Amino acid sequence: MTAETALVWAGVVLIGGIGSVLRFVVDRSVSRRLAQPFPFGTLAVNVSGAALLGLIGGLALDKDAALVAGTAFVGAYTTFSTWMLETQRLGEERQTWAALLNIVVSAVLGLAAALLGQWVAEHL
Repeated sequence: MTAETALVWAGVVLIGGIGSVLRFVVDRSVSRRLAQPFPFGTLAVNVSGAALLGLIGGLALDKDAALVAGTAFVGAYTTFSTWMLETQRLGEERQTWAALLNIVVSAVLGLAAALLGQWVAEHL
């Protein structure tokens, strides 16, 4: 392993850790403020993460920078598994419309946010 490769891996560990802690902070902050059974915290995390990943994808980053910023940070920040678990929980609680809304709103806003992030990157 070269020193450069070791540095990239160290960046992945550090930046990924920061992303996961930030996910927790944002999710909890939004959830506490809104205090609703709908998972607004996860929605906020995933939509903001989609925007950030769109921005990163639209920038001309080298392979290692894209790995650290996109995969490590945004990958650790966003959370598909929590989104699906919360959707399943809403279904178990017979909140079918809320579960369907969580899927549709997350997908639509996530795509729009990613496109917006890409657009911003192209205009920098």
